[in-house]
Amino acid sequence: MSELAIRRAKRSDLPVLGRLGAMLLRAHYAFDPQRFMAPGDNPEEGYGWFLGTQMRDEESAVLVAERDGEILGYVYASLEPQSWKELRDAAGFIHDVAVEERGRRLGVATALIEAAVEWLRSRGAPRVVLWTAERNDAAQTLFARLGFRRTMIEMTREL
Repeated sequence: MSELAIRRAKRSDLPVLGRLGAMLLRAHYAFDPQRFMAPGDNPEEGYGWFLGTQMRDEESAVLVAERDGEILGYVYASLEPQSWKELRDAAGFIHDVAVEERGRRLGVATALIEAAVEWLRSRGAPRVVLWTAERNDAAQTLFARLGFRRTMIEMTREL
């Protein structure tokens, strides 16, 4: 097995990124269908379009993990300004981490997160924030192992 490579996503990666983003969307919807948006008929196309817009934003990075020419996962991160509404100073934000089932427990997510953290650090981010679904125990364990700590708890009330 060859070495894992982390690189910037390219336009030609969008179909795979769309599929991985749709996987992430479906997983979150399954965690809590009242909180997370419904996948709809073609979330692959929608998520691919969205990540394509973020690839053009200089304040954002979409990175992929690739082995033997196959994309195993991606991370989407951005620089976020101070937010009075969130009571948060400027920060880097990791929005998405998605890894194919066959790439799990091989260090792919760790490599993607560390690459995103390094990208954010190189652009002056003083901290990195991320969110995780309440029911995503595996992700929470990984994030804690990588030095993230709990700082907020989101609560939702349906109307």
